[in-house]
Amino acid sequence: METNVTFRHFNNHQPQLQEKAIELANRLTRYADEILSANVEFINEQNKIVEFTVHVNGEILKARSESEDFHKSLNDAADKMQRQLIKWKTKHFNI
Repeated sequence: METNVTFRHFNNHQPQLQEKAIELANRLTRYADEILSANVEFINEQNKIVEFTVHVNGEILKARSESEDFHKSLNDAADKMQRQLIKWKTKHFNI
């Protein structure tokens, strides 16, 4: 699975956020082996926004979270994506 991490409106690079995003994106393969790629976007505005976009078997799933802290937003968005993947797999494979 290919994972892309993008930072918007940042003055410097954030290696710890990038590593954590890649780790969480790789964990998503536990819930669906059909994931082709994942994009994680950090947006630094008044609130800290994280958007997950996952391409799975020709479909696109998106999860977004915002809070005062990037780590909280990242974990919340990953949890939302996990729930979407479980629902997607149940719908498509009748598990």
